[in-house]
Order: sequence, then structure tokens, then C-alpha cells
Amino acid sequence: MNREEKIMKRVQEHYNYLKEKGFEVVFLALQGSQNYGLDVYDEDYISDVDTKAVILPSFEDFVYGRKLYSETLVLENNEHIDVKDIRVMFETYKKQNVNFIETLFTEFKIVNEKYKDILQPLFDNAEEIAHINKYQAIRCMAGMSKEKLKALKHPYPTIVDKINKYGYDPKQLHHILRMNDFIKKYAILEKPYKECLIPDNKEYLIQIKKGVLSEDEATQLAVETDEDTYDVKNWATGFDDRPDVINQKGLNILDKTKYEILKMRFREELK
Repeated sequence: MNREEKIMKRVQEHYNYLKEKGFEVVFLALQGSQNYGLDVYDEDYISDVDTKAVILPSFEDFVYGRKLYSETLVLENNEHIDVKDIRVMFETYKKQNVNFIETLFTEFKIVNEKYKDILQPLFDNAEEIAHINKYQAIRCMAGMSKEKLKALKHPYPTIVDKINKYGYDPKQLHHILRMNDFIKKYAILEKPYKECLIPDNKEYLIQIKKGVLSEDEATQLAVETDEDTYDVKNWATGFDDRPDVINQKGLNILDKTKYEILKMRFREELK
């Protein structure tokens, strides 16, 4: 199998896992390095396949106002499936977080045939949804950079082995650099979102992720890059003084899609 086939095989296994658990899946999409061309499979580093899934509530869940499902499931091989009720996921899209918006652009996804026709406008208009609130998107990019900077040397259980080995987590550094590339393309060059997702310096970022820099070099680069990212954010948003401009078309697509899918789901249940 080639790279694409191997990735889709894992995505399909994630989808099958959720179906076996009884979830009504609308679609499941890859998140992470494979979407940016930054996945690695060698002796030094192996990229996981992680996904996000949109699921539907039952009519009973809806009527009784039960808590909207939003959980991250960890598989035996440590891959993750971030599972969210469609109402949660679509509200998250409106917040413009890169980690969620990217699922609208990935080539690696599985759509439930039942909802395929209703969902298609969502993917056809991914750029509209990715630009619902440009300034909010830019703030999210800068915020993500700051989060990764805070995590650079923090001994979280999932990365403590990297901290012990390198003095920092190279993956956090590569995310800081990736956000810098992303925000410049999005805010300054105004490139399509799909192009913003793919960094220009892929080979360099892969080497960074493998830990080629010393702790001091990594720390300095992380701080300087994060500062540059915030300079771009401040320039683009007028230091957050400019009022947000909302793209109503993107909002309407999300709301209509959610409405039509839930209507189909509940009609089917109540037959």
C-alpha cells in the first residue's frame, strides 16, 4: 500500500470503530500532520493517524436536553478520535480554530452515504466557512502559537519523554513555526485556506519535529517566532480594535446543513 492507502485504511478503521460503538456518524475526517504534508514514517519518528468525527444525537437525547456528546476516544495504539455532536462541532467551526476547520479540506475523510448529498455544500463551501470571521481566525492562530510555546518545556505526561530527551518537545516547536507560516499566508498574502494549510518549508519543519536543534536554539527560535506571529496578529486586527466582520453565507451553510441532517435523522427515528 502507498501512503494514501495506508492513511485511508486507518481512517476507515476509526469509522468502523465508532459504528461498532453505536454512534450515528455523519462524517469522520483526518486531523493533523498528514493534512499538512508533515507526516513522517521512519525509524526516528512515526506520525499517528488521528481523526475528528461528527455524530448525531437521538431524538430522545434532543427532547430531554441531555448533555451534548464531546469526547476524545483513545484507541489501543494511542491514536485519537475526537467525537463531537453535530451541534458542538458546527459551533466550533464558527470559532474558526484551525484544528477543526482543516477537517473541511482534508482528502482523507469518510462520509456516511445517508447524509452525503446534504453534506456536500459544507465541503463545497469550505472557504466560506473558513472565513466566517477572519479576525477571530487570526486570533486563534496566534493563540495556538502561544499555547504551543507554553507547552514547549512543560512536562505533560504525553510529552515528558521528549522533554527528558531534548530539554523541550520538538513537536511543539514545529507547531509554532507552522502557525507563523499559516498566519502570514492567511492574513498578509490572503491565500485560500487550503493553500495556507500546507507550509512552504515542509522539509525544514520535519527536521525540526525530529529534534535537530539544541534546547537553547529551540527556545530562542520558539520565542522569536511566537513574537513575530503576534506582531502579524496585531497588525491584521489593529491590536484587536477592529470590529469583527461576519461572513453570513458561511454561517447560513452551517445552520442549514445542521438543520437538514437533524431533520432527516429524527424523521427516520420516528417512522
